[in-house]
Amino acid sequence: MSGHAEALPPAVAEDCAHRFACLADPTRLRLLHAVAVTGTATVGELTELLGISQSTCSHHVRTLAEAGFVVAEREGTTTRISAAGGHASFPLAAEAALGLLAAPGGDRGPVDVTVRSLVGRDWPAVRRVYAEGIATGNATFETEVPTRAELDAKWLAGHRWVAEVDGQVAGWAALTRVSERACYAGVAETSVYVGAAFRGRGVGKALLHKQITAADADGLWTLQNSVFPENRASLVLHRAAGFRAVGVRERIGQLDGAWRDTVLLERRAPN
Repeated sequence: MSGHAEALPPAVAEDCAHRFACLADPTRLRLLHAVAVTGTATVGELTELLGISQSTCSHHVRTLAEAGFVVAEREGTTTRISAAGGHASFPLAAEAALGLLAAPGGDRGPVDVTVRSLVGRDWPAVRRVYAEGIATGNATFETEVPTRAELDAKWLAGHRWVAEVDGQVAGWAALTRVSERACYAGVAETSVYVGAAFRGRGVGKALLHKQITAADADGLWTLQNSVFPENRASLVLHRAAGFRAVGVRERIGQLDGAWRDTVLLERRAPN
């Protein structure tokens, strides 16, 4: 087996399988959806809504409750069903099974990678790395590299970094404010790009570590990023750095005439 793959721990696999099995029934899925969108409902209301018998409804409610997706509470002669926290953790089970939940790492990355502030002479290399990212088709909706002036205007001063390996610019990272409104002053979007010749060497990890520590020190409270689902390396990188998946934005934009989804990720600074 190539790489440094590790087996999914038995306890995690068991939990994932239990959650997957629980939702492997269409009626159960319809029940969970009904409870999730209404917030709460009685067994009687659910049986009427779904057109199923009370015994069938009660059976599926018990299964959902055992898996942590709903909470069932008696109210006199009826049972009221409410959404629980388990439905929110289900995406994490899927991410674990797909290897997207790498163990969180607090170290700065490999010792042969040096991260420093971006300076004027770096711009040609930064734009070259940007072009290599665009060429993958899974890094950005951009189809052409923005000009230096465009990037200089939007990237936050003090939050522009390059990674060097053997004296060469191997990658870059930058932050962009998501809004000019004062209430979002501490929210920024991350960008991390690694050159084609340096991928898989920990360059992205070193850049993201520097980006996060500098953002925390500067009082930024939320970092976010939108990643194509196909960009598994970026998903693993951000999840390992403490980002959580907020959700999938389906058909959010077109790239080369094709609709693409993105996964919205975010990280909150420690309180």
